[in-house]
Amino acid sequence: MASETTKDIVDETPISPVRSNERRNSLEKHLQHRPEAKDLKNRHILLDTTTAPALQAKALELERQRATDNLKKGLNQRPARDDLIQRNILPDSTAAPALQGHQRELDLHMRADNLEKGLKSRPDPEELVKQGILQGGENPLKET
Repeated sequence: MASETTKDIVDETPISPVRSNERRNSLEKHLQHRPEAKDLKNRHILLDTTTAPALQAKALELERQRATDNLKKGLNQRPARDDLIQRNILPDSTAAPALQGHQRELDLHMRADNLEKGLKSRPDPEELVKQGILQGGENPLKET
């Protein structure tokens, strides 16, 4: 019989300590610190609309459709790729976009090297006078 009485006793102590004052005051604390409706509208959490709640979904759908139509219209009016290449807006390159920067840099270095090579191999002013390109008293190196 002693074993039957120990089975009937149930421990009813809570697993976690109950903080009754804290729990009662937590809702009040949260309500005091909640953001204002204006702030929620600015952060696009609440809809900023004056339409009736029954019509808000339809108004949102119409607004989205209007934005979609404007985007399609803009995409249809954009110039062709060839036109942008002719106007020097897009580079005339078949390289991948990730490589176009390196390609442009390489092209710039190649032009600089060609210019430097051309300057090193240019003729002297005396040579140009002999060839009749310059006059006798002209000196292209002298600043005016």
